[in-house]
Amino acid sequence: MKELRHEDVKQLNALALAYMGDAVLEQRVREYLLRKGGVRPNTLHKAATKYVSAKAQSSIVLRMLEEGYLTEEEQAVFRRGRNAKSGSVPKNTDVRTYRNSSGFEAVLGYLFLLEQHERAHDIITYAIDIIEQSKGV
Repeated sequence: MKELRHEDVKQLNALALAYMGDAVLEQRVREYLLRKGGVRPNTLHKAATKYVSAKAQSSIVLRMLEEGYLTEEEQAVFRRGRNAKSGSVPKNTDVRTYRNSSGFEAVLGYLFLLEQHERAHDIITYAIDIIEQSKGV
């Protein structure tokens, strides 16, 4: 398998970045919930949905954009991910929400593949904080 160089990551299709970002976010949220004391798989899955749903991700990224939390480069990756045409939209969300969430995932995938793990970690930690504030989790 060919190794991705940083130049390659910057040229990757935005949906490929979102694919990676989805996995990064899912793993971190699962770890967070387990460390918080969750043990029952069904309960964990329901709890994780509050953090990783398209609706949650859209609200997170919109707040981050409003607050200027994302760098210029991250904002550009977000726009690429948001504007990428996936061909389908999940049945339980609208197109705008789905595209915003794809943009958010693209940012996480981009940072992860560039090995900017600390920044990705900071964004996910802040995302968790945002959801907990909004839902009283």
